[in-house]
Amino acid sequence: MSLCAAGLACATTGCKDGPLYALKHANPYFPMRQWARDEEIGVTDHQRRQELQSLAETMPSLPPDRQQYWSGHLEQIFENDESAEMRRLAVLAAGKSSDPGVLKLIEKGLSDDVIKVRMEACRALGNRTEDDAARLLATTIGSSQDKDVRHAAIAALAQHPGQIAADSLKLALQDRDPATQSLVIGSLRRSTGKDFGNDPETWIAALDGKDVDEKPAGGFRSFF
Repeated sequence: MSLCAAGLACATTGCKDGPLYALKHANPYFPMRQWARDEEIGVTDHQRRQELQSLAETMPSLPPDRQQYWSGHLEQIFENDESAEMRRLAVLAAGKSSDPGVLKLIEKGLSDDVIKVRMEACRALGNRTEDDAARLLATTIGSSQDKDVRHAAIAALAQHPGQIAADSLKLALQDRDPATQSLVIGSLRRSTGKDFGNDPETWIAALDGKDVDEKPAGGFRSFF
């Protein structure tokens, strides 16, 4: 069965990890035996994941009309599939699409119940070029109570040059956790093309427009 058919099945009946979901997790050897039996009947969870992973990998090479075609199916999978891994892969594939319509799907991923889906949504927004993607990441940094999600959003903002990212990362520097500060400074280096060392206060001063000496570096761009 194709991913398209599986996606349509999700839309009409709702996909699940199956009635033996708990057993699959309790016994790591069970899924391989179960997949072998299920393959005699039809599509398996394993096959669905593989197909969706393959779609995510090939998405950038698809023509715009095919990317737009898949946008609707990805949204159906996200809305109807109870498997967090399938929702994560739907967000992953959406993040690699050039169709602007997938931004709404990725935004939904930010409020998913499962942390790995929210983190994938942050990474997907890092792949987008829209200002709205940067705004969503900035909002996530300011509102998320989960450090892993905040860190994923901070890392993703590194791919967004511009004032939205700079302002959000400057606020994030107020976090006193050294690991967070180090991550923020790394993202600022990539986002701004500048290097003001490793001191958060120096970066804040530079971002405020104060005269701060930049560390010698080669060929970085700057929006300042």
